[in-house]
Amino acid sequence: MNWVILIIAGLFEVGFATCLGKAKEAQGTIAVYWYSAFVICLAMSMYLLIKAAETLPIGTAYAVWTGIGAVGTAIMGIILFKDPVDFWRIFFITTLIGSVIGLKVASH
Repeated sequence: MNWVILIIAGLFEVGFATCLGKAKEAQGTIAVYWYSAFVICLAMSMYLLIKAAETLPIGTAYAVWTGIGAVGTAIMGIILFKDPVDFWRIFFITTLIGSVIGLKVASH
C-alpha cells in the first residue's frame, strides 16, 4: 500500500510543478487559483511522501518520488508548455522510468 501512496505523492509533485508553470503564464485571479492549487498539491505531495517513508527506506522513497515527479513534469512540459522533444530528451526520460522501476524491484 505504501508504494501506491508513494506513486500518488509523485503524481501530486507533477501537479504542483504543472500548477507553478500555469500560474507563471496566468494573470490576476486565475494566477491566484493556480498558485492555490500549487500549495494544495505541494502539501499533499509532502504529506503522502512522509506517510510512504514511514515503512519504505527514505533513500528509495525519495528517489522514486523525485523520479516520478521529474518524468511526469517533463511529459507535462512537452504536452502543455511545448517544451522541445528530441531523441536525447526522450532517451533520458526513458532511463528515469527504468531507474524508478529498478528501485522498486530492488527494494524487495
